[in-house]
Formats: sequence, C-alpha cells, structure tokens
Amino acid sequence: MVEPRLQGDDHAVAEQGHPGDAIPKREWVAAWSTVAANSFGGPAGQISVMHDEIVVKRRWIGERRFLHALNYCMLLPGPEAQQLATYLGWLLRGPSGGLFAGGIFILPGFLSIMALSILFAAYGDLTWVTGLFFGISAAVIAIVASAVLRIGRRVIKNPIMLAVAAAAFVAIFFFELPFPLVVAVAVVLGLVGGWVRPEYFNLIQGHDESAVGNDDDAVLVGDQHISLGRPSVGRALKVLGGGLGLWFGPVAVLVIALGRSSIFVDVALFFSSAAVLTFGGAYSVLAYISQEAVTFGWLEPGEMISGLGMAETTPGPLIQVVQFVGFMGPYREPGSLTALQAGGFGAVIATWVTFVPSFLWIFLGAPFIEHLRNKPALTSALSTVTAAVVGVVLNLAIWFAIYTLFDTVNKRRGYGAVLYQPELGSIQWAGVAIAVGAAIAIFRFKIASLKVVAVAAVVGVAYQFLLA
Repeated sequence: MVEPRLQGDDHAVAEQGHPGDAIPKREWVAAWSTVAANSFGGPAGQISVMHDEIVVKRRWIGERRFLHALNYCMLLPGPEAQQLATYLGWLLRGPSGGLFAGGIFILPGFLSIMALSILFAAYGDLTWVTGLFFGISAAVIAIVASAVLRIGRRVIKNPIMLAVAAAAFVAIFFFELPFPLVVAVAVVLGLVGGWVRPEYFNLIQGHDESAVGNDDDAVLVGDQHISLGRPSVGRALKVLGGGLGLWFGPVAVLVIALGRSSIFVDVALFFSSAAVLTFGGAYSVLAYISQEAVTFGWLEPGEMISGLGMAETTPGPLIQVVQFVGFMGPYREPGSLTALQAGGFGAVIATWVTFVPSFLWIFLGAPFIEHLRNKPALTSALSTVTAAVVGVVLNLAIWFAIYTLFDTVNKRRGYGAVLYQPELGSIQWAGVAIAVGAAIAIFRFKIASLKVVAVAAVVGVAYQFLLA
C-alpha cells in the first residue's frame, strides 16, 4: 500500500504536481480495477466499494472531500457513481486520472452486457435462455419497487413532496407526458418553492459529516484546497468545446456517412438526449427510454426489463442498460451489415454518447464545484426533482410488472389519457411467484439484489425446462 503523503499549503501542492503523482502505476491500476470489478448493487453499493477502497483502505481521499464530491455529483445528470470515480481520479491525478478512473469503471459492465445482449438476441429462443431472462425479469420488478422506497425515503417528507411524486406518476403513467417536461417543471417548482418556503423544499442535505471520521490531514487529498485547473471562463470554453467535439463529432460523421435516416444516427441522437435527463439516478430515465424504445420498434414491451436485469447482475452503472437498447434496435434493422455487426455498432454508439457527457460535466464543472459549498437553491431543485423521480420510478415498476406478468395487455385511450388493461386470463403465475419471492427476500430478509436475481434466474431456467 502507498504511504499517504502529507500536504502543505495550496502552492506546495501546485509546485509538486498532482497529489496522486506519488502513487505507483501498479497500485493505481489495482485500486480502480478493484472498484470496477466489484461495482455491483447499484449506486449505493458502488459508492460503498469506492469509499472502502479509496478512502478507508488506501487513504488517498479524505472523508470530507469524498462527501463533498459525492454530494455535487448527485446534482449532475448521469450515473453518480461513475462520475464520482471520475471526480476522485481528477482530484488525484488531473484529467488523465479522471479519464482512467471513470473509464475503467465502465469497462466490465460494457463487456458483460455486450455478451449478454448477443446471447439474448441470437439465442433467446433456447429453453434455458428463455428461462434465464424470465426469472431475471420477474425479480427485477421487486428490485424496482425497492428503488421507489429507497428514493422516496430521501425526500418524501411532507405533503408537498408527496403531491409532486403523485403528479409525476399521473403525468407519466396516464397521460404519457415526456419525461424532460416533468423534470423541467420539477426544477422550476423547486427553485421557486425553495425561495418561498425553503423548509418544504430544501430537504436533501447530503451525508452527515459528523458521523464519519474527519482525519483528513494524513491523506493525499484531505479537506485542503487543491487547484487542478483554475475555474475561469477561458478554460471552461476550451473544455466545453473539446467535450462537445468528442460527444457530437462522431454523430456528425454518422450523419454525413449514413444520412439522417440511419438507425445509427437515431440511436446516437436519442441517447444523447437521454444522457442529460438522468437526474436522480438511472431509474428516473428508464421509463423514458423504455417507452420510447418500444415506440421506435427497437424493443418489445417486455424486453426492456431483461436489459435491466442484465445491468442489475453485472458490474458497472445501471444506466449501462442503454447498451442493450442500442444493440437491439440496429440488430433488428441491420441494413447492409449482419445483425450482430449492426447490434455491436449500435451498442458502442449508445455507450459513447451516454458516458462522454458524464466526463464532460466533471471536467467542465469540477473546478467550479470545488469552490461551491451548500447552495440552497440547488438543493431545493434537487429535492423536488427527486420527489418527481419517485413517481416516475413507480410508473416504471408498474409498467414493467404489467408487461412481465401478463402475456396480453390492451390499451384504452380517452380524454387524452391511456389506461392499461391486462387480460387476467393471460397472467404468468410462475412470474408472479418469482416476483413475490424476490420481494420477500429483499424487503423482509434484506438479501442483496444480486443474489436475489441469481436465484430467480435459476428458478426461471428450471421452470422453462419443466414446461419443455
């Protein structure tokens, strides 16, 4: 293990270079590889692994600095755990450190979901593969339900926040209003409400720093100020220009080479828009992605939950499920390519336009974020958006449950609303049993989601073989 280096004043840090320069490359790679390989269980589990490895075990980052970075990553669109890894890598070794830490965090999930997507698309009609995804899909219903409660506990603390959550659910589930509109209204409501009645809106206070140790003096980056790029307009414009070039440059090449009607261009533009909407975690945007992907014809209604099951059971950010959607759309419309070639290319495009913005937000905003402390307006906006996310995720849970547990679902429209009517005779009782069992395991016995999904997958395979 690397012995932490004591830091003096800010000027000394600047003269010595990045605070993490003293870390041997082998130690650096080993630390972030460990974080990436063990990043199961969604953001909470991923952040816990990162804290144990970087703060507790190696003592490279102090508690207060870790919590400060985490609190502000939660304000950004995108996967907060991956952004936190990027932020901490940036603090330790500048932009190259941020690229490495954030990039390797994505890699295991990317490789795993690529393999599972190929398996699902090419061999999904095999008995054991059908059973595998049947069991996973049923268990994921309980996992999404637990996400509703987990997110709700953070912010549903008064009737106003409950009303925001209920309104968001009605807007999405019954009136199919676009998710970006729901987020925009929540942001405005939070800003205005935080100004008028802050006691009702300023709810997310981050982590309790008094509950953790503050021994920051013996770590590479403690609570002292570290300057890794002056927060100036000139620097921000350079970073913004470079980031936008990396983000939209490949999209422009696709448009020029393939034309605007290409499905690969559709994938790039769709997931570029989704990338800026993931406030409140991946679950918040999954309903939007799920319903739009079905509308485009990229997925069948019940298939998105299989993709979510892949993301739940592999390391990496949950939002990596976009890779599955990006694979399946082009797989079904391959054009001049083979189906697998088109699917693989679509998966790479979806991953690129989803995660490049996450790096951009950190490199663009981190120097400014380092100078921010507890801005009430931002907290109020985040609180209200999070309350709306509770309603959106509830919509996701019910939508998934309907299409997973019933073979036939009818939709009736009237007065601008839609009503889902599953045919009771088409119910999948085995799926209900797996979902109920998963819910009992998660809510009653607090069993980790990964174990629950693994058992559900085995049960699903056994059930399909009994039917065969």
